[in-house]
Amino acid sequence: MPHTPPLAGGITGPDALRPLLALVLDALGEGAVARGGPVPAGGPGAVAARVRHAAGDVLPEHGDGAVHALRTLVRAVAHGAADPADPLCAAHLHTPPLALAVAADLAASALNPSMDSWDQAPAASELEAQVTRVLAHEVYPRGAAPDALVTTGGTESNQLALLLARERHGPFRTVCGNTAHHSVRRAAWLLGLPEPVITDVHDQAALDATLAGLTAHADSPLLVVATAGTTDTGRIDPLPAIADTVGRYRAELHIDASYGGPLLFSADRRHLLTGLDRADSVTLDLHKLGWQPVAAGLLAVPDTARLAPLEHTAEYLNADDDTDAGLPDLLGRSLRTTRRPDILKIAVTLRALGRTGLGALVDRTCAAAHDLADLVEKHPRLELYERPPLSTVLFRPTGATDDETAEIRRSLLTQGRAVLGRAHADGRLWLKATLLNPHTTPEVLETLTRLVEGSTPR
Repeated sequence: MPHTPPLAGGITGPDALRPLLALVLDALGEGAVARGGPVPAGGPGAVAARVRHAAGDVLPEHGDGAVHALRTLVRAVAHGAADPADPLCAAHLHTPPLALAVAADLAASALNPSMDSWDQAPAASELEAQVTRVLAHEVYPRGAAPDALVTTGGTESNQLALLLARERHGPFRTVCGNTAHHSVRRAAWLLGLPEPVITDVHDQAALDATLAGLTAHADSPLLVVATAGTTDTGRIDPLPAIADTVGRYRAELHIDASYGGPLLFSADRRHLLTGLDRADSVTLDLHKLGWQPVAAGLLAVPDTARLAPLEHTAEYLNADDDTDAGLPDLLGRSLRTTRRPDILKIAVTLRALGRTGLGALVDRTCAAAHDLADLVEKHPRLELYERPPLSTVLFRPTGATDDETAEIRRSLLTQGRAVLGRAHADGRLWLKATLLNPHTTPEVLETLTRLVEGSTPR
């Protein structure tokens, strides 16, 4: 009797998945209808009550069966979701994922490769090697042998960047701006490094004075962290000037381009990242302006030799004789052991849309931010913080106090009408619209301004 592989039927494989996928899609639709907007109304208490009711006995003695469990819980989570596909869900760098990337992510889950040894992921490991080389070359077009690691996002990439610098130079001092992502400070803490020194990286005289002072009073190496797209405003630090100043002190430069990195795909906006290739490492995060399901981070370096400190051997994963015989060694490609083939959805997106397709999405999204800024500037009762550098717009009702501005945000959130973020700038609290939906229309933006105006205390 011929052997029948487990994937031919039973509880796994395509035949088992097909009816469940139809059920999931129906449950997602039902949940969205029940939600009726970008976020569920009622606030945390109402959401928690619905989830408790749907979850019931989380671990019953006897199960409810696949159909009931899947439909009930998927519907409940969809009902209670903050839907990034809704243009009025605009608080965070929380992207609406491309349908084709979601479909590719399903394939990754179904095949379940583990990217820690070649015999668990033969094709996926080769795909990862090809795609990471191409993306690293986008960052470092003149690099000797640019390379990139796949990470869970900007936080892990920033931590890896500091780790690699420490392994090259020993303990060092980190210098960054006050708008650097919080993961930079956390990475220094995790690695046992001194608290980062905060300076104004936009003021080259201030940066120069900071580096001069640190160099004069200590022998430890220096790492400067710049940002290409800050979380609060989307600002891009002056990368060429920072690189010049860093070079004079023979310090290292890491650029966190988690938000702004995909400008590389835009012919009209790529110039905003001039100087990116002068960094010793660069963080990218394609589950932001790359429209990927979480997670889709990368850390790029100009030469693959810089990744050598991550090399590690475990007999059952990358024995020396296996490596000598030609089996690829994957263990040095991450600090994690088991990890998903997140590269598949990225590869499908790159192949499907190409540079021009991705660039068009970036341009449309940034254009929507300028449309919102135009509306705010023309509005007699709204105030704009600044023209948006990327796709983030800060605004507030004219004359509103910080407490009133915070209450507007919470009111719209708990009513389920809109999801806006918050940011402090110039000593005041601003509403933050982080636009990541390329299909956002002027009508939606007008609705957003009306909602804010309608919630403003008189």
